[in-house]
Amino acid sequence: MNHGFIGFPKDFFAFFRELKAHNERSWFEANKERFRDSVQAPMSEFIAAMAPPLAKLSKEFIADPRPHGGSMFRIYRDVRFSKDKRPYKEHGAVQFRHRLGRDVHAPGFYVHLGPKEVFFGGGLWMPLAPELNKVRQEIDYNFAEWTKIIGDRNFKKVFQDGLEKEDMLSRPPKGYDDENPAIEFLKLKSFIVTRTFTDAELQAKSFLKELLKTFEVMGDFVHFINRSLE
Repeated sequence: MNHGFIGFPKDFFAFFRELKAHNERSWFEANKERFRDSVQAPMSEFIAAMAPPLAKLSKEFIADPRPHGGSMFRIYRDVRFSKDKRPYKEHGAVQFRHRLGRDVHAPGFYVHLGPKEVFFGGGLWMPLAPELNKVRQEIDYNFAEWTKIIGDRNFKKVFQDGLEKEDMLSRPPKGYDDENPAIEFLKLKSFIVTRTFTDAELQAKSFLKELLKTFEVMGDFVHFINRSLE
């Protein structure tokens, strides 16, 4: 299943640890070749290795290994409207996005790779109002199916924390009331589940297998969200 991917090198995390201590243009420019060799190249190989098994799981999701314009997030931070002016992200990230999606707000699978901060996730992050309303309507209309998906024993075992609920409405969204049995989910602004891994697990030979297993368990959940947007 590796398809040319031999794992992330030890310098992958070392690069990000040092970047965190020297998050400035001069340091990054001096280490740009190292970034390409220790971060960008293995991430491209990882994305390419995920393409065949991901296609078997669902042809709707794209694994594009190009370092620019593909599944890999840019390392440059958008600091235009942020008080935090650090120019670079201190982690690597990949989104296997739905083929119809154009940005991070599209449904998909997400991989976050930072020192002591490795997690896989999936679903729909902070969609715009029209898409958010469609998902809420689908949950409301098919709440029994939704409950079965997120209540599945294997799903709960893999995603022990359930759906992320950090950012949600304090009151019911327009058109719904507190008596709605699905109200706890209708208040959500994102529909995301995540699974955390250790740095050592990321660099283990079983990494790709565990990642794909995570995506498989997430399959019905993501399919439900995709269907609501069609």
